[in-house]
Amino acid sequence: MRSLLRCCQVPAEAQRARMPKWHFITNHGAVLVLIAQRRQITAREIAEALGLTERPVRRIIAELEAAGYLRKKRVGRVNQYEVALDLPLRQPLHREVAVGDLLQIFQRPHEAS
Repeated sequence: MRSLLRCCQVPAEAQRARMPKWHFITNHGAVLVLIAQRRQITAREIAEALGLTERPVRRIIAELEAAGYLRKKRVGRVNQYEVALDLPLRQPLHREVAVGDLLQIFQRPHEAS
């Protein structure tokens, strides 16, 4: 049995090459986490952090604003964002969870109270 398993194993290099390009956190969630961590972060900085271009990041920010999850205020030459922590998550299965509850999971250790 052990030799059968050994011959059926896929080498580690091949496993990494064929791994699907999906994540547990969507780009919308990742953008929201970064904005919650740095209220004056730029779209360019978000794009660099997530490996995206600025265009989809700006679209995501606009969608989050339209849905009420973000509020944007111009401060000098930069935008300052405020996350609506009390809004529920969008999935019907998770509507009892507030955005703020989810964002607490991603709080950096030095930010924890």
